[in-house]
Amino acid sequence: MNEKKVIAVIGATGAQGGGLVRAILNDKNGEFQARAITRNAGSDKAKALANMGAEVVEANVDDKESLVKAFDGAYGAFCVTFFWEHFSPEKEKAHAKNMAEAAKEADIKHIIWSTLEDTRKWVPLDDDRMPTLMEQYKVPHFDAKGESNVFFENSGVPYTLLQTSFYWDNFIYFGMGPQKGPDGKLSITLPMGEKKLPGIAAADIGKSVYGIFAAGKKYQGETISIAGEHLTGQQMANSFSKALGVDVAFNDVPPSVYRSFGFPGAEDLGNMFQFNRDFEEYFSGVRNIKQTKSLNPELLSFDDWLDANKEKIELK
Repeated sequence: MNEKKVIAVIGATGAQGGGLVRAILNDKNGEFQARAITRNAGSDKAKALANMGAEVVEANVDDKESLVKAFDGAYGAFCVTFFWEHFSPEKEKAHAKNMAEAAKEADIKHIIWSTLEDTRKWVPLDDDRMPTLMEQYKVPHFDAKGESNVFFENSGVPYTLLQTSFYWDNFIYFGMGPQKGPDGKLSITLPMGEKKLPGIAAADIGKSVYGIFAAGKKYQGETISIAGEHLTGQQMANSFSKALGVDVAFNDVPPSVYRSFGFPGAEDLGNMFQFNRDFEEYFSGVRNIKQTKSLNPELLSFDDWLDANKEKIELK
């Protein structure tokens, strides 16, 4: 029996990494085994992964040497950053650099980097269609990832850049679900107009990553952009109404209003939705549902995802 190839997974207790670890563990006859990399091997989530059969290793993305040790002997590595923990593009870039350099030093054979567009290539800093944030960015949590692609491209490690989409799970965990207005009616609020927003179930990102690794060298040196479905705000509201059995409206607001909502990250997300809206032809165009399904045959539609998760959606 051949020894299985180890995939080292950064952020193994998070949405994307956790999905990949479970995808590896669920394929009992597959060629890979999962090494779950986490800052705290004693956490409940880390223990759950260990109980499922993952090797759990502690490392910190701030510490390159800990990553080199965690990657040692692995065939592949999945790398992701955690912007919403610290809201710092500079930290994201430093962490990405550490991961790329550690992969090189550990002689990783295939690295997949979870990234997004650098929106400044479409909306330069001096373009006032949307405000510049933190003096250097338009959509900080996109731009820092896109800017970091170069670390992986220049690392000498065979790489795949994975561009993800809006997590439908944000409707559960990020306060974006249906909320009651002053009139008592439920609505979802997005500054998207009639444009479509590519979305995906977070777990499907991990399954898609597994499909890329399983394809061997096929996607090395490429950018793969994934989505489960492209939907307008109205279409999502209609699906909510059907799944929840109550009327849910779509509340379209200008991006400037969304930016003013005042929660942490509101300006960043307002700019993100505006970018998705204003450049829909490009943004939806590259996120190929057919290709995503070829990587992940279990890919969920929004209705499928809602059906599985409607109990978790709190109506406020």
